[in-house]
Amino acid sequence: MKIIVTGGTGFLGRHLVWRLASDGYDVVFTGRRDAEAKFISEKAVRPVEYMRVDHGKEGALAILKKCSQHASAIIHCAALASPWGTKEAFWRANVQATGEALNACQMNDVERFVYISSPSVYFEYRDRIGINEDAPLPFGVNDYARSKAAAEQLVLAEPIPHRVILRPRAIFGPWDNVLLPRLLRLMKYGRVPLLRGGTALVDMTYVSNVVDAIALALKHESYGVPQVFNISNGEPTEVSQIFAQIATRFGLSLNPKHRPYELLDKVATALEFAARFTNAWEPPFTRYSLGTIAFSQTLDLTRARTVLGYSPSVSLDDGIARTAQWWLCNEKIA
Repeated sequence: MKIIVTGGTGFLGRHLVWRLASDGYDVVFTGRRDAEAKFISEKAVRPVEYMRVDHGKEGALAILKKCSQHASAIIHCAALASPWGTKEAFWRANVQATGEALNACQMNDVERFVYISSPSVYFEYRDRIGINEDAPLPFGVNDYARSKAAAEQLVLAEPIPHRVILRPRAIFGPWDNVLLPRLLRLMKYGRVPLLRGGTALVDMTYVSNVVDAIALALKHESYGVPQVFNISNGEPTEVSQIFAQIATRFGLSLNPKHRPYELLDKVATALEFAARFTNAWEPPFTRYSLGTIAFSQTLDLTRARTVLGYSPSVSLDDGIARTAQWWLCNEKIA
């Protein structure tokens, strides 16, 4: 069974390539980082194939069409996931690229499509507890959230027999290059802010749990009715406690500072305005990044548990411990 993984040189993508190869699938993965692709291919337990694709740009669809011939499924992980970027960059990487992957499915009669979305589509600047997949989506708080919601609409509209949308929350683990690196730098320099008392409940997801969910989604029979599933570790935890767990596992001292959220939100607004005006730098923090640690957002996993049979196999604490062990052996906290 041939499976296409877009964005296979990224954080989640590489873990998925390794898992699918170990499960006996014939894997073709895409990306644009050739050195990373070589490493991923060498680490796979059986041969995998790499195709260089710059998703959302000219020529990408032709390559996807070629490599997805005779494929049974496309798992679309490729995306721009960043706290900062231009509207055009998010739209190209997250919406246009999704359209390309869907078109490749149609051209080659690929019957299964799994799209990796984001719970950012739920986010509002308020506490939200136990959100289920049928909750109305607000207007996205930033270009990233709006682009992911727009991409979801493309998936929902495409007449592919078996379509699954996963919304995994705050993925972390070995090779994470977005979430933990930023947090670790804050901890190292003693700049960890506690907003609104540090009591906001946060869901996180260890990467292998997300891969488990994708493997289940790959076998899900949706029969023309697309399904959306929340994915997380199912262990909502206060922000202050998560900071403490991470600091302990990484051997860092934690010196959190209670800060007024309203003031920092105004500062972030000004920084974003200046960054947009000059278009030459990324603000040190954004309104969205502050909001994610100031407001509770937890996901209802009932549908994933009952329909997919999803059950997180790695706990939050074990996931942090595994990540720390890998990080301290392979990375420097710069």
